[in-house]
Amino acid sequence: MTDYSKGRSLTEIDHMAAAGPRNAPAPDQSIATKGYTRPEVLVSTAWLADHLDDPGIRIVESDEDILLYETGHIPGAQKVDWHQDLNDPVQRDYVSSGQFEKLLRSKGIDENTTVIFYGDKNNWWAAYAFWVFQLFGFTNARLLDGGRIKWEQEGRPFTTEVPRHAPSAYKAPRRSDEKIRAFFQEVRKHSEAGKPLIDVRSPEEFTGQRMHMPDYPQEGTLRGGHIKGARSVPWARAANPDGTFKDAESLRGIYEKEKGLKKGDDIVAYCRIGERSSHTWFVLTYLLGYDRVRNYDGSWTEWGNAVRAPIETGGER
Repeated sequence: MTDYSKGRSLTEIDHMAAAGPRNAPAPDQSIATKGYTRPEVLVSTAWLADHLDDPGIRIVESDEDILLYETGHIPGAQKVDWHQDLNDPVQRDYVSSGQFEKLLRSKGIDENTTVIFYGDKNNWWAAYAFWVFQLFGFTNARLLDGGRIKWEQEGRPFTTEVPRHAPSAYKAPRRSDEKIRAFFQEVRKHSEAGKPLIDVRSPEEFTGQRMHMPDYPQEGTLRGGHIKGARSVPWARAANPDGTFKDAESLRGIYEKEKGLKKGDDIVAYCRIGERSSHTWFVLTYLLGYDRVRNYDGSWTEWGNAVRAPIETGGER
């Protein structure tokens, strides 16, 4: 067991969402040159390799494969299980403020700690964990550009050691869903009003040919298709082959030139249970600077099972 509990804090990022980062380190130039609106929310693998021993950061791994962490992880990383740690164990909802507070205290995290998220699947679940943290106003957070796959492909170190940190005194605020989370009735009104809906699932899921991605069990919903008026932009189009995000110009080509989105739009993104759409929410919000993007985490498992929910099949209309 490695003890990472001692030492000073990393340069602080403001905890209040409206204020943005305060006294944050200069963005990594490999990120800054990509033209993002908020380049400071990403770090490169080289940056993280240089900061593994910094006592002011906490590295968090969140994977689809919940056993992957135990096979080896970035040195100093702690595991956040998206199902057990972030979701309420009884009702379909996220953890309460008290549960979130307990989680962060156990990881030695407070508002002065910079949390670096990464994971498998090009950071699906890392982006999902990042999004859930934002529900509690925890803005001192970043994603590792390229995630686990890029770190591994570069031959960087993994370990099975689990770090130990002194518990923090973190105090969680009330969870606030209003700004970045959308619910069924809100999405229904959004669709009826003809506002932008981005379906980030695979093309086969969008058309209704499949209930889930290829190579996954085709179960969980009673109907296939997409929400009326949705536009199809599979989440993976935002990523390069090495798992890093495409540059801002390429992303604008996809979301703005192809799909006609504008910065002032009120946008809802969805997938099957909200994890892939968290990735797209991150892209639109932080990399392209859109102010009004919400993630519909009920997504197709709710919509495709709801009685009389309007559904379209086939391609975009």
